[in-house]
Amino acid sequence: MNMPLSERRFYLSTPHECGYLPDVMATSLVVDPQAQLDAEIYSQLIQLGFRRSGDTVYRPHCASCSACIPIRIPVDAFSCSRSQRRLMKHNRDLSVVSLPCTFHEEHYQMYLRYQSARHPGGSMDVDDRQRYINFFYAEGLDTRLVEFRLGDELLCVAVVDWLPAGLSAVYTFFEPGHSSRGLGSYAILWQILRASDIGLPHVYLGYWIQGCDKMSYKERYRPHDIFINNHWFRT
Repeated sequence: MNMPLSERRFYLSTPHECGYLPDVMATSLVVDPQAQLDAEIYSQLIQLGFRRSGDTVYRPHCASCSACIPIRIPVDAFSCSRSQRRLMKHNRDLSVVSLPCTFHEEHYQMYLRYQSARHPGGSMDVDDRQRYINFFYAEGLDTRLVEFRLGDELLCVAVVDWLPAGLSAVYTFFEPGHSSRGLGSYAILWQILRASDIGLPHVYLGYWIQGCDKMSYKERYRPHDIFINNHWFRT
């Protein structure tokens, strides 16, 4: 039987380089990796500001920094901006298919091209199939690989967790040669619309840091909720 959240153990990680801010050391509060994970438990955790990378569920817990702020989109209140409506119109020629989270060589090759073009030399710009699988897959969760195609050509893959609390946008990667389509932003808009269609209340976008260019796109979805001092606030 799965252990309830109240009985789970949490651990503080050793200091490590912050993945978001330069020259900053970070620590994380990590859920016991030996405890079984399922959608119900992860739903409770994600509502408390946690996030996952593979099977590791964590929340930033830095003594001298609180820059990483969990952010989510309230589906019923969301309103498309003019530019977002244009983006949806521009990509209406794409077909969308949701697949189980299994390895696809076509996805992996596009992922490598994406990393080389967008994050050259970064920690994820590595040709390692097992590392790629471990990054996305989590046993016990309903994780989907959402394909966006133009005819037969794969343009984008969004990795999404289906949870009772909402959809969680794990990661998105796309074909670098089609960057003018705004595929990363379009994938989030698709998730918001999909969550609305199936009656889920939120789309979780992970962490947002004010003034961080890599995360600025998250605040363009309005309104949004941010998690501060263990409470969600609408902005």
